[in-house]
Amino acid sequence: MHRDAVIPSFQLKTGTTITQASPWHTIAVTLESPALEVMTDLTKVKAATIHPDQTLRQAEQTMIYQGVRMLFVVNEMPALEGLITSTDLHSERQMSLVHSRNLRFDEVRVVDVMSALSVLDAISLDSMRIASVSNLIATLRSLGRNHLLVVQAGAPGAAQQVRGVVSRTQIERQLGQPVEVTERLGNFAEVVRALI
Repeated sequence: MHRDAVIPSFQLKTGTTITQASPWHTIAVTLESPALEVMTDLTKVKAATIHPDQTLRQAEQTMIYQGVRMLFVVNEMPALEGLITSTDLHSERQMSLVHSRNLRFDEVRVVDVMSALSVLDAISLDSMRIASVSNLIATLRSLGRNHLLVVQAGAPGAAQQVRGVVSRTQIERQLGQPVEVTERLGNFAEVVRALI
């Protein structure tokens, strides 16, 4: 076709439909399936984010609106500061802050209950490429976590980037069976946070 040629057009007929994308997260997997099949790839799905100064109520509404159970906490894109999950919204820590600071639920901020970058667990994208769903489940159980970040190494001298997220809930959905994970406090800072 010549570069100035007009593309033929036509009028739509009654009954025309919109093509629906096949959601990637409905693909059934087995324990032997490649781990990448259950990873939320942030090059294909926009990361759900929230500012650290937003309230827990705003975080909850954002999760509901975006259909997620975890938000990346960012002050300035794309610098990651931490994560907040739906579990964090109604945790004992949140209740303790309400009582100790004499606050209402809608006054507690994301920064007060989020998991800071320093306590997050991550695995490399290179490891994901050779792992199976079974390996991911074993890792989640070993760490006592419901989420793992998948990190892609940057170019020499560049910062590493979070490329994806692995979620126990997503694995369960695609596997078609529950995955039992006993959550644990991972370090002294988390133990202190839980006691506050």
